[in-house]
Amino acid sequence: MAGTIRLEAKTREAAGTTAVRRLRRTGALPGVVYSDKGATVNVQMDRHGFQQMLRHHRSESLILDLVVDGGEVRKVLLKEVQHDPITNSVVHVDLWEVSMTKKMRVSIAIDLFGDPVGVTQGGGILETLSRSIEVECLPTDLVESFRIDVSALNVGDSLHVSDMKLDAKFHIITDPSIAIAGVVAPKMEEEVAPVEPGAEAAEPEVIGAKKEEGEEAAEPEEGKKEKKEKKEEKSSKEK
Repeated sequence: MAGTIRLEAKTREAAGTTAVRRLRRTGALPGVVYSDKGATVNVQMDRHGFQQMLRHHRSESLILDLVVDGGEVRKVLLKEVQHDPITNSVVHVDLWEVSMTKKMRVSIAIDLFGDPVGVTQGGGILETLSRSIEVECLPTDLVESFRIDVSALNVGDSLHVSDMKLDAKFHIITDPSIAIAGVVAPKMEEEVAPVEPGAEAAEPEVIGAKKEEGEEAAEPEEGKKEKKEKKEEKSSKEK
C-alpha cells in the first residue's frame, strides 16, 4: 500500500439538493462517511485540495486517514467518487470506515503493458475490454492497479480474468470468463471496382428525342381522331 494520505473534513448541516448545490458554489465538496457499525455522518471538505490529491493517483480506490472536526484518525476507504458528466469535476464522495485486520471488497484498475506480437507483426489492433476487476483483500494489501503483460497476444488471442496470476492475498470476485483484452484483425475497407478505360456511363433517354430508324413514333389520340373525321367527310362527298 502507498504512503499515508491524510484527509481533513468537518461535519456539515446542509442536506438536500438545494443546500448541497449552494455548498458546492462555495468551493466545498460534500461527502458521507459510513462507519463499520452502520452509522452515517455528513461531511464536507475542500474540493480543490481533494481533486489535487486524486491527480496523484491512478485509482480512486484509496485508503485514507480521515480526520473529522480535528478528532481522532479514522481509516476509511474511498468507496465512490461522483463526477460531473460535463466538467468531470468531483461533486460527491462516499467514505467507508474499515478495519485494518478485516478483508474488504474493492475494485482495482487493470494496467496493460507491452506491445502485443499481433500488433507489431500481425498488424492487429489491441482492444481493452475491462478496465478493472473486483477483489477481496486486506486494507494493508490494497494496490492502485494490477499490471498485466499483453506482449504475447497474437491476432485472435484474448486475455481473460482467469488468466491473471495474482498474489494469494487477493481473492478475485469478478467472473473468471470475462475478457480483459484482445488483439483483433484490422477492419478491411470495402474495395470499389475500378472503371475500365473507355467505358462510358449509359446516357439517360431524352423524352421527345428522335427515334432510331425503323421505329415509329407514337401518334397522339387527337391526331388519329381528326384523320378519321376527314376520311369520313371525303367518303360522304364522293357518294
